[in-house]
Amino acid sequence: MTQGDPQCPPGVEELRDRVVRFVRERVVPQEPVLDAGGPEANTVLARLREEAKEAGLWALPHPAELGGQGLPLRSYAHIAEAEGASDHGPAALGSASLLDALMLWRHGSPRVRETFVPALVAGDLRACYAMTEPDVPGTDPFGTTTRAEPAGDGAWRLTGRKWFTSGAADADLVTVLARTDGSAPERDGLSLLLVPSGSAGFRVVRDLPVLGAAGQYEIALDGVTVGADHLIGARGKALAVAGERLQLGRTLRCLRWLGQAQRAFGLMRERALTRTRSRGPLGDLQLVQRHIFESLLALRTTRPLVHEAVARLDAGLDAHVEVGLAKVAAARTLQQVADAAIQVYGAEGLGPDTPLPALYRTGRAARILDGPDELHITAVARRVLRTGTS
Repeated sequence: MTQGDPQCPPGVEELRDRVVRFVRERVVPQEPVLDAGGPEANTVLARLREEAKEAGLWALPHPAELGGQGLPLRSYAHIAEAEGASDHGPAALGSASLLDALMLWRHGSPRVRETFVPALVAGDLRACYAMTEPDVPGTDPFGTTTRAEPAGDGAWRLTGRKWFTSGAADADLVTVLARTDGSAPERDGLSLLLVPSGSAGFRVVRDLPVLGAAGQYEIALDGVTVGADHLIGARGKALAVAGERLQLGRTLRCLRWLGQAQRAFGLMRERALTRTRSRGPLGDLQLVQRHIFESLLALRTTRPLVHEAVARLDAGLDAHVEVGLAKVAAARTLQQVADAAIQVYGAEGLGPDTPLPALYRTGRAARILDGPDELHITAVARRVLRTGTS
């Protein structure tokens, strides 16, 4: 069991160990191909998904009625960290679609639920979520200018731009935050609509590399028309649906960042033990020992915070404070541990022969994407001052 990991529920430890081995032996060796994207990456990902299904590891957190294995959140939390050791683990194991599948199942029309949700869970379709826009602060959805106008027979016509939309180039479905009533910066009038990426007027404008890594995109909606049954949730109630999604999404990302931080820690420890100099192993140096200690301290103190957020979400309790604390702590921990591992590796840690540059990049981006540190810090502090939470 991972040191510092809260006790796994009965039966979950063995399952988690199987996921650890799958990610280490099947996914990690394919990371260079998967990172590059393109047709070869799609072929490799499809093969990994079939292997995951054959191994009985597919769609572990998805509800059983949707075609998943119905693992409860508190149990899946231990699996999510193991999956997340690689950026591609969740996609290879079928859990990357969890947020979209749950949102569409809970808030979609009968047609959306029947047509798209089973295919998402099976891995036959990919979905993404488009919220932020150029020239609009990503933390302020009330500034949304993308519009959805009535187009007759209950249909909607969408016009606008979105950016930093993860996975848009390969997505079959895009959930779009748009203004159906009023104008920016009014707090009401925002709705969510499901847009098939093959729709006329939908296009990917450009790749937006994040610190040099692909995966984020700018998209355009030039008069895209969707039917009335593609409205997700009630008209004007997008933020209630989005808030439900964000709480779970941020917590899952925290777990995955922990998995990547643990991976960086393992690499650093191995380097300290095996790299020798004329005076002995690197691990004999006090400065290297300090990197080990500070990294372990960060992991051991962050993991309980994340699992506290998991426990409250699983119990249906308010978790704004816990999720905010976990998000800031997990992002910082990943950046800190990856940075320490790079320092111990030296020049090799900056190059293409280890995953450390990618792990560091993910940690640095995590402190801005999905809500910057400053947003979570002020939101948690205000809630604590208002409610007396401690």
